[in-house]
Amino acid sequence: MIRRSVLLAAASLLSLSVAAQAQDFQPALIFDMGGKFDKSFNEAAYNGAEKFKAETGIDYLEFEVTNESQRDQALERMARRASVVVVVGFAFGTSLEAIATKYPDGKFTIIDASVDKPNVQSILFKEHEGSYLVGMAAALTSKTGKIGFVGGMDIPLIHNFEWGYEQGAKAANPQVQLTANYVGTTPAAWTDATRAKELAFSHYDNGADVVYAAAGAAGLGVLEASKDKDKFSIGVDSNQNHLYPGNVLTSMLKRVDVAVYEAFKAAQAGTWQAGMLNLGLKEEGVGYALDENNKEVLTPDVVAKLDEAKAKIISGEITVQDYYSKQQ
Repeated sequence: MIRRSVLLAAASLLSLSVAAQAQDFQPALIFDMGGKFDKSFNEAAYNGAEKFKAETGIDYLEFEVTNESQRDQALERMARRASVVVVVGFAFGTSLEAIATKYPDGKFTIIDASVDKPNVQSILFKEHEGSYLVGMAAALTSKTGKIGFVGGMDIPLIHNFEWGYEQGAKAANPQVQLTANYVGTTPAAWTDATRAKELAFSHYDNGADVVYAAAGAAGLGVLEASKDKDKFSIGVDSNQNHLYPGNVLTSMLKRVDVAVYEAFKAAQAGTWQAGMLNLGLKEEGVGYALDENNKEVLTPDVVAKLDEAKAKIISGEITVQDYYSKQQ
């Protein structure tokens, strides 16, 4: 009995020790403008953090930026409290430069920007590669030979989506006509679904029958417009096929969820490393969505062509130019 009591006590102490270690690790996530339930970019980050929480039982600190003035304050607060801080969005770049210098022992991961500091992990995505595939899907599916693009904020990052989309569309149909426009030039563009819907209507009214939305929460207006006009739209970042089944042709997946999850896991395991990661088709950082919600509209013939192109991009047989090198 004494031996059994000793063993139980030891097991109890070990359990408490493990629990204490788990509690000692505190991850944090700061969302960009648009809210964590934007069904797109931010929500992908949220899903990654939630996966980590479900697997480990470790909760995370979080903050949703609603205006630009909050970035510095949010980063400062999280840097003091968290073991690793993940910030979602290029707009955090300048703030993180300063905070990473001020807290040299902190660990910071930023998505969609490059911050050259010894304690910062920068994660970029090859949006142009995933957009190439959905551009092919748009051109191969279009009956009118006209397709559209609605971007959120008019910045190089979103032009990278557009340029990849155009390359893929013209690879599938050199005669395809593409028109593009942007919701706005300020961060408010990410949330103006009404304006995005108006822009989508203009594309459809001018003959386009597929419109790609790369506009965060504002892009939901484009998807709604496709339902209203009974045309096709293409979602972005998260799988948005389920929002309007039969009208969302596919979604360009940008695996922000995986990036957040892996940053938390690596920091917990002690394997987190600063530096640059650039994730494309080869790294499964981008792709396109095929599920029960769009399998009736994204035909097997189109899927076969997309998968063939995907394999050729991964092998290097097809090179998709990014917008940044196009500008040089």
